[in-house]
Amino acid sequence: MGVLDKKVALVTGGGRGIGKAISLALAAEGADIAFTDIQFGADADDLINKLKEMGRRGLPIESDVRKLASAQAAVDTVIKEFQRVDILVNNAGITRDNLLMRMSEEEWDAVIETNLKGTFNFCKASCRQMLGQREGKIVNIASVVGVVGNAGQVNYSASKAGVIGITKTLAKEFASRNIQVNAVAPGFVDTPMTQKLNEQQREGLLSLVPMRRMARPEEVASVVLFLASPAANYITGQVLCVDGGMVM
Repeated sequence: MGVLDKKVALVTGGGRGIGKAISLALAAEGADIAFTDIQFGADADDLINKLKEMGRRGLPIESDVRKLASAQAAVDTVIKEFQRVDILVNNAGITRDNLLMRMSEEEWDAVIETNLKGTFNFCKASCRQMLGQREGKIVNIASVVGVVGNAGQVNYSASKAGVIGITKTLAKEFASRNIQVNAVAPGFVDTPMTQKLNEQQREGLLSLVPMRRMARPEEVASVVLFLASPAANYITGQVLCVDGGMVM
């Protein structure tokens, strides 16, 4: 038996990248997994197969995190299938990097709507069920740039700073109902996005990291697992940086 045995987790953007690693980490400790994406690819099929091998139930749900109605429909589907939602991980996110002077309104809106409003939408859609259960865990994936900022990412930095604000506020709103709300703020993570960087760009990023390497997705997932587990029952409103020492 794992520490999340008989629990149900909903992971947005949970079929690929960091989200996939989170889904697998939670499932390895016994949770059944519902995961969303705006459109599924081969990664989702691979995740479903791995969940079956682990003896866990997997439920893929196509959902647009930018739309509250879509988020509510996704949560309703989870409740219909599993009768509860114990863990919500708001992981879905995008980047549209540019300097402020060159950034278009479309680039700003796309990131804010996905990263910030998407987090609001799924928290709102799932909170009634968690409040009724009188227990739950919400883990929001923020970023170190939401803590310290980053040139060329005013939209992304603002969205992740907003996610931290949501986290701290909901932690206060939900504390009396035994719902813990925390955030994980990754630094540079070895994903397909960062693998596209050339050697000079990669070295430039690593020079900012005292540990001189990027995080593996599984290292982010292990912190999410901790916050979603009973070991973190007395932790709420916190932001844990997984950044190799970038922010101290």
